[in-house]
Amino acid sequence: MAFTYDITTNRGKVRLLSVDSDSTYAVFEDDEIDAFLSMEGNNVKRAAAQALDTIASNDAYRIKKVSLLDVSADGVSVADVLHKRSAMLRDQADKEEASESGGSFDIAEWVVNDFGYRQQLINDAARNL
Repeated sequence: MAFTYDITTNRGKVRLLSVDSDSTYAVFEDDEIDAFLSMEGNNVKRAAAQALDTIASNDAYRIKKVSLLDVSADGVSVADVLHKRSAMLRDQADKEEASESGGSFDIAEWVVNDFGYRQQLINDAARNL
């Protein structure tokens, strides 16, 4: 199983954000991290979110909710926390992409008559003060 952890690379950053940085208990191989990066357009935060969602799904499926004597394991709760973390990473990626592109929308005025044209001139003058 190939495992490298170098936080100067995108692969290492994905491992850092997806809590897969300990080679003793590695969750993903390098090829799997590279696949997440490829699927998410080489966006580190989106790839880490995908990795966290995969971990969460696996935990919820394998562990479920188990109680034995005084010990209990709740894979569903762990999965919920991981899904919330992945949603937060996706929100951060959305905000970063929006700020890089200068925003996600703009306003356009539509002039359909003389009154609208006069109003547009007044609005332009007010914006340019």
